[in-house]
Amino acid sequence: MTKKTLTCIGCPLGCEIEVTFDDSGIQSITGYSCKIGVEYAKKEITNPTRIITSILPVLHGSESMVSVKTSKDLPKDRIFDCMEKLKGVHFEAPIHIGDILVKNICNLGVDIIATKEVKRV
Repeated sequence: MTKKTLTCIGCPLGCEIEVTFDDSGIQSITGYSCKIGVEYAKKEITNPTRIITSILPVLHGSESMVSVKTSKDLPKDRIFDCMEKLKGVHFEAPIHIGDILVKNICNLGVDIIATKEVKRV
């Protein structure tokens, strides 16, 4: 049996959750205050995912960089692959909040979207 302690990020309470598991699966989850904590713990043990946020360069813009994020969670073990794909990528202004800047990064079904407006100069 393995025990892992997690701090839940599902809601503002930040519960300290303890998960006990082995090769056959999760045996117990304790320390949560709501069902969000249970779902977070299950996902974190079986298939951890993350949202990526970053900044990328902009050409001919009122700002030199644009903030971006993934459109949804992607597998935690693919973060570095995705960041590698973004190296050297730049975009032409104007850019609008919600613009898809990179479609289907690393064939994960996840887009990179702008989270900031950048006007053309």
